[in-house]
Amino acid sequence: MRLTVDPRRGAVVTVPARAARSKGEAERLAEAFVAERETWLRRHLDRHARQRAALEALGPLRDGGTLMFRGEPHRLRVVAPSGRRRTLVTREGGDDGDELVVHLGAAERRDLAAILEAWLRVRARSAIEREIERHAGPLSVSPAALTIRDGRSRWGSCSRVRRLSFSWRLILAPPEALETVVVHELAHLRVFGHGPEFWEIVAARRPDHRRWRRWLRDHSVELHGALTVE
Repeated sequence: MRLTVDPRRGAVVTVPARAARSKGEAERLAEAFVAERETWLRRHLDRHARQRAALEALGPLRDGGTLMFRGEPHRLRVVAPSGRRRTLVTREGGDDGDELVVHLGAAERRDLAAILEAWLRVRARSAIEREIERHAGPLSVSPAALTIRDGRSRWGSCSRVRRLSFSWRLILAPPEALETVVVHELAHLRVFGHGPEFWEIVAARRPDHRRWRRWLRDHSVELHGALTVE
């Protein structure tokens, strides 16, 4: 059996079909399983509650709202169409802090979340490719392909055919967190499991990897809810 904490659904218990002969038996097994792990569960639910509070403090996705980018809060500014056909997103600095400015095109039909996600995906791929280029050589590895996705359970993955996949939401996190995930997946091209040799490889490239893995864990709800409109 498995117990996980989903940001949207709360605590989820998975009971294999072979473990119970009826729905009632499965429910009893699940209840006992949760009771044995109550301390762990409460700790994780409390952490998720703190993350949701931090996300709510940023406010909804709108003009004047706030969005994290590269680990720093950026004010959103939406500029009405003024003859420009295509939408343009720029990152600008000012006395009151950094801004992400969305210059709406006259033909724009997407909502703000879709516009920003498209822009962020491009930046995520570029940042991830830079880190791959920086670390692949010293690690003597060469990925076969790179995919940018929006996974909910993992920030990155590596297949046995050397295909790497990363969440675009890493671009919202500090650069060190993104780099840590890239190093982690590149290390899997050397060692597929998570044994001592694997962690030695990761630590050789990012000695502080534990700190940034913890940061991603502690801010997962914020990152996955970053483009919430309401």
